[in-house]
Amino acid sequence: MLIRYKKSLEKIAMGLLSFMPEEKDVKKLQKTIKDYEDNENWFLHLWKEEDVVGAIGVSLNEQEGKLEIQHISVNPSHRNMGIGKKMIESIKEQYGDKYVICANDVTNQFFEKCIDNQGQL
Repeated sequence: MLIRYKKSLEKIAMGLLSFMPEEKDVKKLQKTIKDYEDNENWFLHLWKEEDVVGAIGVSLNEQEGKLEIQHISVNPSHRNMGIGKKMIESIKEQYGDKYVICANDVTNQFFEKCIDNQGQL
C-alpha cells in the first residue's frame, strides 16, 4: 500500500532512496529529502507491506498537466516482486485522472519496462 511520506519516516525514506545511484552521496540525499519536505509540488510516497520496502517520488507540473516520476527505489531484498510496478500503478490510480504520468531521465528506463505494448501499465 502506498503511504504519504512524513518526517517520522525520514530515515527509512533516506535508506530507500540511497539505493538509487544518483542518491548515494549523503549531502545529495539530504537535499532531496528536504526538497520533498519543502516543495509543495514534490510528493514522496512509501510502499508498505509488512514493512516499508519501496519509495516513489513525483513532481507536479500543473501548467503542463504532468506528474513526473523522479525517484523510484525498492529494497534490494524485495526486488523482482513487482513492487516498483505496483507503486507506479498506485500513483496512476491516485493522480492519473488529472495528470499525465511520465518519467524523467533517471526513472524512464524502469517506467518503460512497466508499460505494455498499448502504452498501459
